[in-house]
Amino acid sequence: MPKVVKADSQSIKKAASILRDGGVVAFPTETVYGLGCDTFNERAALEVYRIKRRPSSNPLIAHVLDIAMAKRVVIGWDVRCQKLAEEFWPGPLTIVLPRRAEVSPSSIGGRSTVAVRSPSHPVARQLLESLGSPISAPSANRSGRISPTRAEHVVEEFAEEPELLVLEGGASEVGLESTVLDLSRARPLILRPGAVTVEMLNSVIGNVSEPFVPGQTNSPGTSAKHYAPRARAELVEPANLERRLQSCPDPVAVLAFRAEIVPAPHVAIVMPTDPREYAAKLYDSLRQADSLERQLILIEKPSERAGLWAAVHDRLRRATA
Repeated sequence: MPKVVKADSQSIKKAASILRDGGVVAFPTETVYGLGCDTFNERAALEVYRIKRRPSSNPLIAHVLDIAMAKRVVIGWDVRCQKLAEEFWPGPLTIVLPRRAEVSPSSIGGRSTVAVRSPSHPVARQLLESLGSPISAPSANRSGRISPTRAEHVVEEFAEEPELLVLEGGASEVGLESTVLDLSRARPLILRPGAVTVEMLNSVIGNVSEPFVPGQTNSPGTSAKHYAPRARAELVEPANLERRLQSCPDPVAVLAFRAEIVPAPHVAIVMPTDPREYAAKLYDSLRQADSLERQLILIEKPSERAGLWAAVHDRLRRATA
């Protein structure tokens, strides 16, 4: 089993040493837990892909402490980047730009661009400061599975990796992966929706294209099936939920907004109606539903789609693909 340690000055210093020596560590961010390596170490990047069982074409995000560190991995930092970083960094916004030659080719799937963001979680920031260098990381879970928002989720995913150090930093506040914005093109394009919404981006730089392009490959987390539980999951319109439950021959788990519409022997996991609370709880709820070992998970489809709900719908669509 991976070793979970409370994040303090000593354990963070140890984690930085592991990264410096070409190893891999799991650490918390405000979005989800990450599986990190030194951005400039090719061997370490390959180890992340091995542990995660990640397709080699799927790029990682380079996590940085600040704008100065970002400029060590990207080319073409312009006024748009500056405005966005000043408004949303540290925070859940990832910017895609042309890469510098020093960036490990494996960490970006051999592409000419690199995704970069500055996390706000204090443990992630202390780790970056201790290392003094960017950390490339995907979410700390097996490829295609539900992203981890707690240290115990990382342990569940990597039970066969006893050497993996996991820094304990509590539950992730945002709970969904970062917004990814491609600025390597003339018109900014959202590649993956997240907590920094298109409305928020347009208020700073304007002219942002959406929706993101399905199946595009410059961003992590955009495969058709992703963030998926082990059980089959199905999205259900609110008006159809009771009828759908009546048609289920076996007990199922249900992510619903009201417990009273889910009769026994089905099990309800009640979801918040506030989008930020829903996003923060989604992955933990999917894992909870999976732990019930039902063959099917039904998810009541949120009716709202604006703002952060767009990112929620994106994750639900992929989880149920």
